[in-house]
Amino acid sequence: MKVRRIVANVETRDAAAARRFYHDVLGLDVLMDQGWIVTCGSEEQMQVQISFMAQGGSGTPVPDLSIEVDDVEAALQGMKAAGFAIEYGPADEPWGVRRFYVRDPFGRLVNILSHQ
Repeated sequence: MKVRRIVANVETRDAAAARRFYHDVLGLDVLMDQGWIVTCGSEEQMQVQISFMAQGGSGTPVPDLSIEVDDVEAALQGMKAAGFAIEYGPADEPWGVRRFYVRDPFGRLVNILSHQ
């Protein structure tokens, strides 16, 4: 058996807020919209990972999601321009990533990162 896909499910009644954060600001595609479920994603080849953490690194809380982007500075500016408060960073971490934390519209702590 092979695992083919891992999907993060976030409960909400506000699909428009999900679209704004994940589609408008982060640039994910809307892959499916059935009214009760909106799925955002990318057709890019990605690694499948699940992290089990005691802390978020550098003394930060454990994030609910980690999203790697190709340009962390563009993501940071997009979040600020959209009015989302940055909760940590941007920081260059000793394990070779530049990152920041932001809360999505549903209160989930999202780690936005880029490998240096």
